[in-house]
This record gives sequence, structure tokens and C-alpha cells, in this order.
Amino acid sequence: MTKNLSTLLASLFFALTVSVQSAHAQQKIGYIDSEYILNAMPEYATIQQQLDRMAQSWQQELDGMRGDLDERFREYQARELLYTNEERQRRRQEIVRSEEDLERLRVKYFGPEGDIFLNQEQLMRPVQEKILQAINEVATSEGYDYVFDTSGEFLFMFKRDQFDLSDSVLRELGIDVASIRG
Repeated sequence: MTKNLSTLLASLFFALTVSVQSAHAQQKIGYIDSEYILNAMPEYATIQQQLDRMAQSWQQELDGMRGDLDERFREYQARELLYTNEERQRRRQEIVRSEEDLERLRVKYFGPEGDIFLNQEQLMRPVQEKILQAINEVATSEGYDYVFDTSGEFLFMFKRDQFDLSDSVLRELGIDVASIRG
């Protein structure tokens, strides 16, 4: 009995493998290099120049503040022995506060969610949408089912909705798809 079950399972596995392979053979897959595309777009160069000017201006501001802070610290060191304990404490606290302010400003400008990132995201959105529209047009007109981006992380850039199994999986899980889609 177990031999028949093993044979049945092996036959079923073989049939599924052949079926999956033939289904994959019918799909057309393409790829793009978004870095190559971006670098070829004049809008991208203009945006990069804007961001570079912004970053340079902010960096100059931070460098100026750093220079002033360094000068205050050198002055403090030169006169430290002339100050009373209270004055020494007050000036050290001022210097520490100024360093903290400088670091906060640096993070505001250049941190992970800083102004440079937000500006880049805002300026690049129309370019990215334009590229995605072009990808969709090319993929649709040339019959591609999937388009991947080979620069950086591996991302789906286009997909045919008919191969989306999400609703089927949700139904299998007992979730009403109609209530989700509204």
C-alpha cells in the first residue's frame, strides 16, 4: 500500500513539475536597469544639481557653526583657569548645548528622514512615475508578464494582474475579498 502511495505521489509531483514548467515557459520576463535609465534623463541631472546645491549650502552652514563652536572652545581652554567654578560650568554647558544644537541640525538636514531625503523624494516622484508609466507601456505593448529592475535590489516593476494569486489565497484563508476591495 505504501509503495502505491509513493508511486502516486511521485507521479503527481512529476505532473505538477511538468505543468509548472510549461506554465513558466509561456510567460515573458524582461528587465530594466533603472540607474541607466535615470542617468539618461535630463530631468534627473537637473534634480541632482538642485539637491547638490541644497546639500552644499546646508553643509556650509554646518561648517560655519562648527568653526564658531571650535573657536569658542579654544577660547574657553585658553581662559579656563581665569574663570570661577560657576563660570567654568556655565561655559562648558553652553558649549555642550551648542554641540547638541549642531548635531540636531545635521540630522535635520542629512539624517535618514532629513530635509535632503524628503526633498529628493519629492523631486524624484514625477520622474519615477514617468519611468513606471513607460515601463508599463513597453511591457504591455511587447507582451511582457514581469519586468524586473536589475540595479540595486531585485524589484518587480510590472506584473500582469492575471497571475496575482492574492485574492485566491485570501479566499482560501476564509477572508471575504469583496469586503476588502470595497
